[in-house]
Amino acid sequence: MSVMNVRRHIPTAVIAGASVLGMLALSACSDSGGGRSDGKLNVTASFYPMEFLAKEIGKDHVQVTDLTKPGTEPHDLELSPRQIASLGESDAILYLKGVQPAVDKAVQQSGVKHTVDAASLTQLKKHGAEVDGHDHTTGDNGTGHDEHGHEGHDHEADGNDPHIWLDPVKFAQVAKGVGKTLAEADPAHQADYARNTDDLVKKLNDLNKKFEAGLKNKKSDTFITTHAAFGYLAERYGLTEEAISGIDPEASDVSGSRMKDLQKLAKDHHVNTVFFETLTSPAMAKTLAKDLGVKTDVLDPIEGITEKSQGKDYVQVMESNLAALQKALGAK
Repeated sequence: MSVMNVRRHIPTAVIAGASVLGMLALSACSDSGGGRSDGKLNVTASFYPMEFLAKEIGKDHVQVTDLTKPGTEPHDLELSPRQIASLGESDAILYLKGVQPAVDKAVQQSGVKHTVDAASLTQLKKHGAEVDGHDHTTGDNGTGHDEHGHEGHDHEADGNDPHIWLDPVKFAQVAKGVGKTLAEADPAHQADYARNTDDLVKKLNDLNKKFEAGLKNKKSDTFITTHAAFGYLAERYGLTEEAISGIDPEASDVSGSRMKDLQKLAKDHHVNTVFFETLTSPAMAKTLAKDLGVKTDVLDPIEGITEKSQGKDYVQVMESNLAALQKALGAK
């Protein structure tokens, strides 16, 4: 962190103290890595999947701050002035553009040199979310809406689906880019970051193999969720995701025509489960499941880990997701 960086983030009223702050910043930077007195790299992560990468790759060399507290729906995050100010003091920032508009804006204004947008490290796609007889994972015409005018998954203006972390292969691509960024921000520990990245990529590759094997022999290929978060996962393993309400995880009602579509779909594709998630209300999923005469279960988009999560970290919750999908799809 440079003296200039410190100056840019303090009001003019205390500019007289800038020289003192500058000396403190310089003394912190002269440690083995990062801008903290304990020599750790000060990394800010936008929400849990980014925090997981930072901790797995950085291990003892990093101090990670997650902008999204456990139990908070990341899409709705608003940042406090203190969080915005502390963002500018980071040695490195990991975020995923298109998930949290408040974070995207604050990161652009932070002036932090070592910033990585996970969305730039793998190829994003558009995933529609409506029953319309077309390819359900890519049935959108580039506007965030499919050709019937239904709203697709449109967190970002360009309509790209940001949920790349739910595909272990894409998440491994992101991990490699994060490893490079941490090494650039803290060259003294470059070898450790490289080794930790390799270990994590192997872990994610193993997870991918588990999903491939676990979903090979299945009776049905279609699953219904409340929130269209699993487009990349569906595409990777030859499944079709149908979301009740598409983009909005908090939506509370379903149109009559959508309900009819879902009833037909459930019958045609032998759907026996409607999935809901841990951070939002299960009410709509339970109502739909009752109407369809099917069960409910949890499929977790892993946007945060709480006591309700079926596992302590990303890999464990993904394994729980696999078990839930196997059960729902009749996979052996």
